[in-house]
Amino acid sequence: MNFFQAQDNARKKTWRLAALFVAAVVSLIVMTNLLVAVVYLWTGNYATPGAPPTAELLGRMPAEYWALISAGVAGVVAVASLMKYLSLRGGGRAIAEALGGQPISRNEADPSQRRLLNVVEEMAIASGTPVPPVYLVPELSINAFAAGFGPDDAVIGINQGTLDHLNRDELQGVIGHEFSHILNGDSRINLRLIAILHGILFIGIIGYSILRGVGRGSRRSNSSGGLPVLALGLGLLIIGYAGTFFGNLIKAAVSRQREFLADAAAVQFTRNPQGIAGALKKIGGLSYGSSMMSGAANEASHMFFGQARTLFLNKLLATHPPLPRRILAIDPSWNGEFEAIGAPLTAPEPTAASAGAPAFASGYATAGPAADTISVAVASERVVNAVGELDQRGLDAAAAMIETTNDTLRDAAHDPWACRGLIHAMLIAPAGEYRAEQLALLRANTESSVYQHMLRLAPLTEALDEAHRLTLVEMAMPALKELSHNQYRRFMANAIAIIKTDAHVDLFEWVLHRLLVKELRPHFEGPSRIRSRFQSLQQTGDAPQVLLSALAREQSKSDDKARAFEEGLQILGVPGLFDAADDENFSRLNDALKTLRKLKPLAKPKLIKACAAVTLADEHVSPRQGALLQGIAAALDCPLPPSVYSPESRLP
Repeated sequence: MNFFQAQDNARKKTWRLAALFVAAVVSLIVMTNLLVAVVYLWTGNYATPGAPPTAELLGRMPAEYWALISAGVAGVVAVASLMKYLSLRGGGRAIAEALGGQPISRNEADPSQRRLLNVVEEMAIASGTPVPPVYLVPELSINAFAAGFGPDDAVIGINQGTLDHLNRDELQGVIGHEFSHILNGDSRINLRLIAILHGILFIGIIGYSILRGVGRGSRRSNSSGGLPVLALGLGLLIIGYAGTFFGNLIKAAVSRQREFLADAAAVQFTRNPQGIAGALKKIGGLSYGSSMMSGAANEASHMFFGQARTLFLNKLLATHPPLPRRILAIDPSWNGEFEAIGAPLTAPEPTAASAGAPAFASGYATAGPAADTISVAVASERVVNAVGELDQRGLDAAAAMIETTNDTLRDAAHDPWACRGLIHAMLIAPAGEYRAEQLALLRANTESSVYQHMLRLAPLTEALDEAHRLTLVEMAMPALKELSHNQYRRFMANAIAIIKTDAHVDLFEWVLHRLLVKELRPHFEGPSRIRSRFQSLQQTGDAPQVLLSALAREQSKSDDKARAFEEGLQILGVPGLFDAADDENFSRLNDALKTLRKLKPLAKPKLIKACAAVTLADEHVSPRQGALLQGIAAALDCPLPPSVYSPESRLP
């Protein structure tokens, strides 16, 4: 399944989830109405010998009672779900912290934690997604989760037991499984599911509160007047258990099949079935298994790599398929036996070279003999197929890109203070009248240590190509997300001020600003929902033509610009004229992207293919063109792996 189809399926699953939620709420309304009716008849002394049949008695209950109870139940469920949803606006970070997770700082990480951070970083860069913060959960079992409303605010959580007992291949399989959930939109559904199920379970919470209140009152008074209230509380508690059943049933319906798909994706990503199969086998052989002791694990049980809790009617309500079935689906030759797990592993983290990463030229590769027979159409189709995908070639390219990055700059990207200096160093002018103004601005408006880091790193950033610059930006995201809100606001204000100093936004500045806003704003200010409105490109006006014109203007030869635009326009199948006029500060492109972000998932592949065709039209992708294409893809929520620019994708 490709990225765009997975995103469309995620939208459909959201509607299916809404339908299940409505069905559960209707059931709760019916049961609550019957409960209140019984208590009403009891307190009204209707249920006496010789009284009319129950159905007739229920008919005597005032109609407004039925309407009031129904509206009350629906309102309570809706408000409880909304309050829970608002409490989750922090995205994946809120879930990780609720489970007792602590962010892993690379500066303080031990060897096993650094190995984990390296695996996560490689996978993120290989898939074109932001590098997510990683949280360590103090549980001895083997488990993991991915949480977030989207790639921009996602986090990865790992149990201590996972680090203790898995080798690098097995860890890579688990992380690949979790990245599949992020890329396929499962993590967004999982968060919404928590909010929805909280509303369903809230009726039981009310019943429990009533029982506690009556229990306290009975100790102060022997009056029997509280019996009807006691009956009401007990009934609501029972209905709450019914809500728990509905909730677990919804979790199982939504989650179970996705685990098989994520396992398969992990194998596809790593080309190593024994990695994830080995992790699953170790879960079976460990006494703790994948169980979670944290109380918050109940509501998040559908988010984990392995089954977090064993439930009553587990075969029906389990959020994950049985462990043997998952293993056999990956490794049909498995003999069915689990090996007992001994002492934790202590293997050191291999370097990128020893992990099998090939030598990789810095920057975007140019045309080579291996690409002699690749046409523009084939190459652009390859770009579309690479969106949101992970494979071993991409992982090798990402590992090599990281390995060929200057060590000092790489270390700076991982430090919350130095990473700000690094970003500022990439933005300041190398020389000339504006540099002095930019330095004065930073000296006056940022912390002295950040300013000193910027001065130290600036000479090292001047020789970087766009490929390594963008890699460093992505590597810096977890450290930037460790900033306080005040530090974040100051950092963004300084970055924007530097960009505006010369009253002109160049291409790298535009791409960098797009990435910073897109990936940091959801973390610090909460995710913003982009409502998909357009089924086809024809509904977006001239936005596609504006986008293709922006890409065509980056062609190295002036004669190729109009031809490149026509290459893309033919793929779109819409009329249009090439706009050769300079787009000052990318204002027209920004407006076009704002419209195109509202395209539904299945309408985006043709647009990405057209963009790739324009970029590839002159048979050579410059670093500048590659940066612009990556920025556009990110703005359209279509993560584009850097590996699409490897030699195998080049034209002659």
